[in-house]
Amino acid sequence: MPSIRRGSERGQVNLGWLNSLHTFSFGHYYDPEHMGFSVLRVINDDTVAPGMGFDTHGHRDMEIISYVLQGALEHKDSKGNHHIIPAGEVQLMSAGTGIAHSEYNYFATEPTRFLQIWIRPGSKGLSPGYAQAKIKQEGPLTPLATPGGQHGSLVIHQDASLYRLKLSEGETYTLNADNRWGYLHLVEGSAQTAEICLEPGDAMGLTAQESATVTATAPLEALWFELPPG
Repeated sequence: MPSIRRGSERGQVNLGWLNSLHTFSFGHYYDPEHMGFSVLRVINDDTVAPGMGFDTHGHRDMEIISYVLQGALEHKDSKGNHHIIPAGEVQLMSAGTGIAHSEYNYFATEPTRFLQIWIRPGSKGLSPGYAQAKIKQEGPLTPLATPGGQHGSLVIHQDASLYRLKLSEGETYTLNADNRWGYLHLVEGSAQTAEICLEPGDAMGLTAQESATVTATAPLEALWFELPPG
């Protein structure tokens, strides 16, 4: 039976300039029942006020993905990277041995919303790296980050893959991670499986040999993770 994480039950932090919903324990939000899923450690749904953002801070030994849903992020880091990430693009920063960066809402008059995703790397002490891309949807399931950069996806330093799932209303897709674990996070739209209805912010985890057929009950966008067994 798939495990379900309801979006309405996520941890919430509102700092005025930042409204963040935490799927897993993060910062001041702690829930021992939700510490991650396999090597997937963080999914934060962050909405940043106009002109505001995260001051320079450091990370190490983490694969950090930002998927911008609305607005644009301005990224600067200690390796000299300075980029704008508009809605629809995906960024992958390998923190490795250590990197400091800042992230700001690029716009002064509208909010920016993005998903901040952390995945533990396959090994520690890697060289820091940065990449971003606008990846065209090819069929229902399109890779955004994979170990080998398959089909133009970004390269992640872990035996894990991230895909974007897009379905039209009434369209059906079967998710199966075979001997791996799978995690579906609904971005927008809604879906029905044999057992449950999924709404935006809801997530569903599958362990090895489990599968789930989802039918979009409204135009659907979701992120699908294939992960090593936890």
